[in-house]
Amino acid sequence: MAAAAEGKKGVMLMNRIAPSSSTLYIANADGSNERQLLQSASLGRHASFSADGKTVFFTSERTGDGDSCIYRASLNGSGQGVGVQPLVTGPAVDDAAALSPNGKTLAFASTRSADHLSQIWLLDLGTRKLTNLTGTAALAGDPAGPDGHFRPAWSPDGAWIAFSSDRNTVWRGHNDGKGWEHTQELSIYVIRPDGTGFRQVATKPGHCLGSPQWSPDGTRIVFYEITTEGTWGAHRPEGIGVVESQIVSVDVATATDRVEHTSGPNLKVAPHYVSATEIGYLIKGGADEGLAYVSGTLPPVKRSLRSPVWSPDGRSVIYEKVDFTTRDLDAPVYSWDSDWDYRFCDVFPALSLQGRLAITEKQTGQGNSSIVTMNPDGSDARVVFNTADSGLDPKLVAQGLAGAFRPAWSPDGRWIAFGLGGWFQERAVTTAAVMRVRSDGSALEALTDNTTNAGFPSYSADGNRIVYRVWGQENGLRILDLTTGTTTVLSTESDNLPDWSPDGELILFTRKTSATNFDVCTIRPDGTHLSVLTNSGANDGHAVWNYDGRILYNSGIYGFREEAALYDNTFQPYGQIFSMKADGSDKKMLTDSQWEDSMPLYFQQEILSK
Repeated sequence: MAAAAEGKKGVMLMNRIAPSSSTLYIANADGSNERQLLQSASLGRHASFSADGKTVFFTSERTGDGDSCIYRASLNGSGQGVGVQPLVTGPAVDDAAALSPNGKTLAFASTRSADHLSQIWLLDLGTRKLTNLTGTAALAGDPAGPDGHFRPAWSPDGAWIAFSSDRNTVWRGHNDGKGWEHTQELSIYVIRPDGTGFRQVATKPGHCLGSPQWSPDGTRIVFYEITTEGTWGAHRPEGIGVVESQIVSVDVATATDRVEHTSGPNLKVAPHYVSATEIGYLIKGGADEGLAYVSGTLPPVKRSLRSPVWSPDGRSVIYEKVDFTTRDLDAPVYSWDSDWDYRFCDVFPALSLQGRLAITEKQTGQGNSSIVTMNPDGSDARVVFNTADSGLDPKLVAQGLAGAFRPAWSPDGRWIAFGLGGWFQERAVTTAAVMRVRSDGSALEALTDNTTNAGFPSYSADGNRIVYRVWGQENGLRILDLTTGTTTVLSTESDNLPDWSPDGELILFTRKTSATNFDVCTIRPDGTHLSVLTNSGANDGHAVWNYDGRILYNSGIYGFREEAALYDNTFQPYGQIFSMKADGSDKKMLTDSQWEDSMPLYFQQEILSK
């Protein structure tokens, strides 16, 4: 790991689940004549056309990996973008821009308001004045729920803006409320650009209605419709080719005359009126992935792509191609804190008191969830436990659902403890054991008997005890005394991810506080002084102690940053990194990306400079 730039305090390592590249392409509506839209890929996505078809607006992270900003480009004679100009920049998530028909006002989704929720904003291109259109008291939803607003679309006469929103919905877990990750319920709304006339035009209980677009005559709005439960499978590799959705439209004036334009299998999203009589859309995942057309006036285009948008004359389509090749260890990401350089790392990074890094190599290297250690500069990398030799189901290991998770250093740096077995949704049906191995890879031994799902160990300050969690028929935190071999029950709730404080006084952990929610808690090793430090309703977890005594954790308190069904390969797409004091006060957001960010670890400059 390279030292931080001059004047910085150091580096924060973090994990991110997001495309490593995203390139915009333009093609004819039948898929022919495909070429790259822009000279630079620059993590471009979510394009839209001006009403005259001469200008393209798009989102790009060219200012830094994770920093979503909005740009425009003119289309040249070959239909490619030139003269790229920034329009909306800054540390917030700015996305999904759409230009008014008169070319004067840009509508977009942004988290730039003080509440950090995704709101619909307007930019006057003449005066550069910004207006938060949906962030008013009249439109505020239930603060206990997600309350986000997404995907604005102008009516052809410029009198209305349609958008999707999960306002006044509740946080729901997938798997009928049993899962950690949340699903999303969206409805379609319209509002005038002056903030008046707000009303709901389409909703269906238990369903998610997203990505509204207007018919050319302005009388109808088309959207995709999927069950709320289906929004989970829509962004999971094992579900994307299984879940179904349909393309639906309604009459805007009456909010009736519902028409289902499609039926049958396939995940269908991104609908768009290509003409007055034709609607194009994306089949996401599965054998038929690519562009499809409701009336069949154009042939389907089987191609791996995302976010298609058709030109006003229906002749061209812009879309993105994404790549999930893992970022390199220590790759720079956008730094929301100017005092620190942010860098990418694999999962569960842990720093020994002697200054050596350990990780679970789930995404990088062998990618089989082995335990690897290295010097802070990345040199002397060693596989101290290779999951390939563990006897675990290779299929589960390849899916990242089994392996050696969460390395924990002993205070003297001689041992690394970890959990070995099945994780995430597999924890309910597989066992796991707490193991330890010497830091040179020798003397592997099991510390628990593998009769339950035990894992996520952490050492006490004196190195004589390990706290870990069990999950399944028995739940809660356990403390193993390494000197006597005795085990003490610390808790019997659905607790997870314990982390012993460096001074030995507190154990930090995540507790399932309701059927759909987890919160960050602390407890003393003797079982007293339980404190629940978060209460967002949106899942707070993966908490660890920072070097300065603060707590670092992951939270979805500010809701989704995008329609959930449009993500790929994620568990919890809205998660951001936060810090707080040990008593739960002074909560601060440390990232604000469109992606799943988690697992922070700070390296002070003096450690990196050794």
